[in-house]
Amino acid sequence: MGDAEHDTGGRRSKVARLVDEYDLDGVGAELEARWTATGDDHWSLRDLATHFNHEVVRERLYDAGMHPSEAEVENVVRSLTGDGTGAAEQTQLRRRLEREGVDIDDLAGDVVTYQAVRSYLQDYRGAEYERETSDRLDTVSNAVQKLRGRLVSVTETKFDQLRNTSHLTLGEFRVMVDVRIFCTECDSQYGVSELLTAGGCDCDEA
Repeated sequence: MGDAEHDTGGRRSKVARLVDEYDLDGVGAELEARWTATGDDHWSLRDLATHFNHEVVRERLYDAGMHPSEAEVENVVRSLTGDGTGAAEQTQLRRRLEREGVDIDDLAGDVVTYQAVRSYLQDYRGAEYERETSDRLDTVSNAVQKLRGRLVSVTETKFDQLRNTSHLTLGEFRVMVDVRIFCTECDSQYGVSELLTAGGCDCDEA
């Protein structure tokens, strides 16, 4: 049974579907191996998404009878993702691909994000990067909590000093600081620990 026939959380995995459609045999295992590796062999989810998009674009151009160089494949991926390419360059590339019979809009729809790669690796393949979870995420959480604690301490000290003067009337008090992360793209918001545990916001794609 091909990858595309599996469901991920009740939805079809975009990465798995593309692996089947483009006959990218072995790419799924490669993504998992690179993500779960440690040290210098480990690839981030963003790196994996870029690598996967290169594979998809290369196969699409081959199917159109083209023989692109690595630089040409990279230019197409950068144009499709809007990564550092200008409008003029994107227009020029679009016209060239259309002359070769490549449906640029359809190809753009096959570009994946790092969230889609994460969903594929975790939900479809059951992979997990333990070191990233236990070390890197904990480091971020601890850093934010330390800053929060510092802010509470400084605020308590300053207000305690003020309420002992004629400038402020204040009984016994507590300082509460709630750090929230708000994603302006999907309008979701989380506490720091909540977001890190979830592994991402609602921008996650199938």
